[in-house]
Amino acid sequence: MARLSVELQRYFFEEERASTVTLSEILSLAGERIFGFLFVLLSLPSALPVPAPGYSVPFGIVIFLLAVQLIAGAKQPALPERISHRPIALKQIQGIMKAGIPWLRRIETIARPRLMGVCTSLPGRVVVGSAIALMAISMMIPIPGTNTLPAIGIFVTGFGLMEDDGFISLGGLILCVMGAILSTSIIVALYIGGSNILDLLKDWLSTL
Repeated sequence: MARLSVELQRYFFEEERASTVTLSEILSLAGERIFGFLFVLLSLPSALPVPAPGYSVPFGIVIFLLAVQLIAGAKQPALPERISHRPIALKQIQGIMKAGIPWLRRIETIARPRLMGVCTSLPGRVVVGSAIALMAISMMIPIPGTNTLPAIGIFVTGFGLMEDDGFISLGGLILCVMGAILSTSIIVALYIGGSNILDLLKDWLSTL
């Protein structure tokens, strides 16, 4: 099976396409690696150094649904028709792919089947699915800083899952832990900061 970067390059840049594409059409590239493929594809816009706005919440929801199915032991993902057949502008996807394919190629140079139990065993898939589900929730939080690192964790973990490379997936899980720490720290800081501001306002109002 051809590398994902080769498949995406051919599909989006070398073949003629309509002005819109759907997720179901893109899934034809996945073959047996469909869960990992979807995690990589859906996390890519938010994982890029300059993320595309508007993708984190809807793609985070889809990633969460897929992660739950992975935990449940599903072999093939089930997506709502509304999601899988929703048209996406080809030019938008091409812009994301133009920035993302070089990153894919870098990871592909080191990817190979190893520590496969992380990706193929039920306990491994439960751990991977749970980490991805938590990062998907973080992607859905509308607070700056809670999207990019979790999306990178999903991207790397999903890539390892797609290539049966447990070593890369473990690296992705480490990024997921870092993403969880970062997102929690940001939320706690905002909560404490917001509480302090409210206290200051109360004190100021009481002096009036």
